[in-house]
This record gives sequence, structure tokens and C-alpha cells, in this order.
Amino acid sequence: MIPIPDIFNISTQKQFEKIALKVFRFQHENNQVYQNFCNLLKVDSGKVKSLQQIPFLPIAFFKSHEVLSNSNPVQTTFTSSGTTGQITSKHLVTNLSIYEESYLKAFSQFYGDIENYVVLALLPSYLEREGSSLIYMVDDLIKKTNNPESGFYLHNYDALIQKLELLEKQGQNTILIGVTYALLDLLEKQKFKLKNTIIMETGGMKGKRKEIIREELHQQLSNGFGVNAIHSEYGMTELLSQAYSLGNGIFECPNWMQILVRDPEDALTYVENGKTGGINVIDLANVNSCSFIATQDLGKLNPNKTFEVLGRFDNSDIRGCNLMVL
Repeated sequence: MIPIPDIFNISTQKQFEKIALKVFRFQHENNQVYQNFCNLLKVDSGKVKSLQQIPFLPIAFFKSHEVLSNSNPVQTTFTSSGTTGQITSKHLVTNLSIYEESYLKAFSQFYGDIENYVVLALLPSYLEREGSSLIYMVDDLIKKTNNPESGFYLHNYDALIQKLELLEKQGQNTILIGVTYALLDLLEKQKFKLKNTIIMETGGMKGKRKEIIREELHQQLSNGFGVNAIHSEYGMTELLSQAYSLGNGIFECPNWMQILVRDPEDALTYVENGKTGGINVIDLANVNSCSFIATQDLGKLNPNKTFEVLGRFDNSDIRGCNLMVL
């Protein structure tokens, strides 16, 4: 078993690689779904000596299999959103304290002490269903602010507008975290000139609006809220860690999470920095499920390990993964 403090105390690339390889061997031995996948690729776990040699499980497995690396009781199941009739992803979590430590440490790494902020959440499509890992995280962040002004807003835009204006007058540091379409809906009711508020979008039109490119979206949001930069959170049901962008769509991972970018034509090879490909995520907080996930997102990696998310694969484009889904 991997000591959890080792994961959250990573400070160097050498430490990250050493622990990632330990986690790989642990999961190869204890996660039957992952072991079967590795066997399908004819991977000898004893010969895996680098991050690039580790097989990445296609994210679709979370829709069709129970992805677990231990036999402990499941404390909660996080589920993805989906349209009627669509199969949703399920992330079985046997140790919620790992998730809590992951998002609290990541928030602290990028934003400092949570008690310095009021957190306002505009996440209607997530609030209206059960099993959202994002709602679990934001609800806990709201509580950790220890500020009665923090809270969720569903469709009550007028109350949110009043709250934002009041907090601005008070000079209160505030984070408004919202799903993209709801932030745009808010701006249709009122424009702002915010000086003390961070706007953080979590992505997704959820079928409510036409998808637009990030640069155009962030320009609309920046203009509407009167801020210089739009922050973003990159996370998903299948991960217990989040990356953050403090502006310009440039994401940075916490110390226990890293991105590799695979060739879109060959899922087992990698492209050079700056080239577009499929995003593979190493999330060591996923120690009890699978830490090596091949997502359906397109992106590019920068030399300093920051990354950009450029879109998603069309289902017909996931050539390298199609052959691997059991």
C-alpha cells in the first residue's frame, strides 16, 4: 500500500516519478480491470521504468467497469452528468479523506487560505442531480470559508447580483465559481466591474448554449464581469484532483498530478511539447481506483509542464482507444 502522506508531500519530479511507478505496480497487482487492460497490451509490469511506459486506461472504462484497486467498502460513488439514456461514468471512492485532502491542498497551492475568501457557486446543472464530485468539493470549500456570505445559487440571479455588489462594496475577496452557460446567463441580466472577485469557470455549456472557443468565451466573460482574467478549473468525475488556470487558459497541476499528451493517431506514443494530442492524466490521488487515465480531451503540453485544453475528440476520432475498450 502507498502511504498517502507520500503522495501529498511530493516536491520534485524525481519524487513524482518514483511514487507514480510505485502506484502503477500497486494498481497493476490489485486492480483487476487495469491488470486485464495491461495484459491486453502485453505490458510486462516489471519492465515499466518510466512514466511514458505506463499504460493509460481509457476513461470510458469508468462507464462499463468498477475501477477499484482495493476491497475496502465504497464510501461514495461520484457520477458524471449525462443526457437521458446515456451511460454515465461512476467513480467508486473508498476513502473520501483522500479526495478532501487533494482539493484542499490544491486550492491552498494556487489561492492560499480558503478563509480569506467568500465562495459563491453558480452550478445549477450540477446541483440538480446527485453524485457530483464538483458539488461535493465546492460545498466543502464553502463551509471551510467560515463565512456566512458564502453559498450556492441555483437560478436566483437577482440575489447573486445583489450579493456580488455588496461584497464588492465591502472589499471582500470573493470567488465566483460557475458553469459556463450560467455565468453567461448572469451577464445577460447585469454587467459588472469587479475588483475583488475571481471568476472561475468550470467549463461546459451542458447543451444549454452553442459551444464557442475558449478565447471568445473568456473575452465575453472578462468584458461582462470587468475583470482582467478568467480562471478555470479542470477536473472530472474520474479524477480526485483538479488543475487550475489563473488566466489565458494555461493550466497548472498540483504536485501530485501531471499531464502527458499522446499522439491522436497512436495512443501508445507521445507528441512533442507544443503539439496537439490526447490528454493523459496521472492523478496519484486516484490511488484506490486508477491513477493513469486517457481522457477524451485534446490539449497541448508546454515545456514548463503547464498545459492547455483545446477541445474534445469526436467519438469517431478515438482511434487508439477504440481497440482497447473491453
